[in-house]
Amino acid sequence: MSDIDKAYATQLTNIESRYGKTLVELCQLLASTGLTKHGELLAHLKTELGFSHGDANAVAHHFRGGWSAPNIAPSEAPDVIADIYIGPKAALRPIHDAIMDLITPLGSFDIAPKKGYISLRRNKQFAMLGPATNTRIELGINGKDLPEHLWLLPQAPGGMCQYKVKLSTLDDIPQGLTDILKAAFDAAG
Repeated sequence: MSDIDKAYATQLTNIESRYGKTLVELCQLLASTGLTKHGELLAHLKTELGFSHGDANAVAHHFRGGWSAPNIAPSEAPDVIADIYIGPKAALRPIHDAIMDLITPLGSFDIAPKKGYISLRRNKQFAMLGPATNTRIELGINGKDLPEHLWLLPQAPGGMCQYKVKLSTLDDIPQGLTDILKAAFDAAG
């Protein structure tokens, strides 16, 4: 099982503990609402059950079959990252895994798969990671007062992330990235 799968399984287990319901019970509850759109499911979980955004997103994906069917145990969930890195983008997967190897030791966080990338969250999003093209990954980072680096590209205000790092090969992973990720991780906590 990949680190992503382990993090996903842990997140689902934590959700069951936090909200006192099994995933099957949560999926049955969602089915009884008649809601089918992801945004509607998110809103229902957040307003009616008090879910955090990350937890609501994970359960909505689980319910809709985005990660696994509701009757499949988290340990049997497919590699959700494989869906992002298919076809010509498959060659970028080692870069993704190397970045996750830098982030995972920082501590506990939620992974929210989106269409074409993943969002990494604590109390708020601290990073996002995914292929921007068939030949390049973009690592988005949120953090204030980060040290300047040529590879840390400021983004326009109002976007998903305050900075981006563009990576085409494993050799593009810059020295000092771990320190930047730790600062963003800590600030999101």
